[in-house]
Amino acid sequence: MKSKRKAAKFEITADNLEKYLGAPKYRPDCERKEDAVGLVTGLAWTSVGGETLDVEVALIAGGKGEITLTGNMGDVMKESARIALSLVRSRAGKYGIDPKKFIEYDVHIHIPEGATPKDGPSAGVTLSTAIFSAFTGKKISHDVAMTGEITLLGNVLAIGGLKEKSLAAMRHGVKTLIIPEENAKDVDEIPAEVKDSLTIKRVKTIDEVLSLAVAEQ
Repeated sequence: MKSKRKAAKFEITADNLEKYLGAPKYRPDCERKEDAVGLVTGLAWTSVGGETLDVEVALIAGGKGEITLTGNMGDVMKESARIALSLVRSRAGKYGIDPKKFIEYDVHIHIPEGATPKDGPSAGVTLSTAIFSAFTGKKISHDVAMTGEITLLGNVLAIGGLKEKSLAAMRHGVKTLIIPEENAKDVDEIPAEVKDSLTIKRVKTIDEVLSLAVAEQ
């Protein structure tokens, strides 16, 4: 005997999706609208995909040249931060920075969302750029994102997870994506939609990064 009960019908729309699936588990990236000093957008790879990673740097007057690292950084990322500071300090004359600032100011480097652990060397160029910006007072373009390991000599080294990071950059509203030259072979893995929406710049040195990232004054 067949049941005469009619199957219930449901229409899933953007307005009622949360009702059926519950509150969002993932917070979309928030697009920044203004250029800023000491604030740079980096990129990170996670087990659930790519994410943007803002790096903030503040200088504290009356200090002793000490460095404070917050934001739940792992040991490798802490090393990258110290390398980045040494790199900028070693080029103080080239960048027009008074060397006294490195001993008269403390440097506080923070990566928001401190409850989330962060590690790896790929934030090196982001850390270097944020430190450069804080010491020179030059703003960094809000629609530029970057990834790459940095060396004491200012060379930019390859990173992993480029496909996922590029997707995060597009989601964030980034216009220019700076990547290591060594990752040129991985660009083919980036979806066409992402490559159509981003200008991808490949770099070998920190000076190339800065020339692309510093906002027009």
